[in-house]
Amino acid sequence: MKYERIRDLREDNELTQEYIGKILNVSQRTYSRYENDERAIPIEILSKLADYYGTSVDYIIERTDQKKPYPRWRYSGFQKLL
Repeated sequence: MKYERIRDLREDNELTQEYIGKILNVSQRTYSRYENDERAIPIEILSKLADYYGTSVDYIIERTDQKKPYPRWRYSGFQKLL
């Protein structure tokens, strides 16, 4: 799966692959491989990218065109379901 939006988001913010790699704690080469679809992106990395850019993983993987992230929701227990 090609993640064109991670490149678009990075370039729109005038950031380098090296800079984003440092934020994600991966090498520039690894990040480049993510952008070029040479390596699958772990969900933890997708989540960090979404948080960094203030968007959702669904936006990054093109499941939605809405840049705005989903509201945070915390589930307090299964009792509410019953």
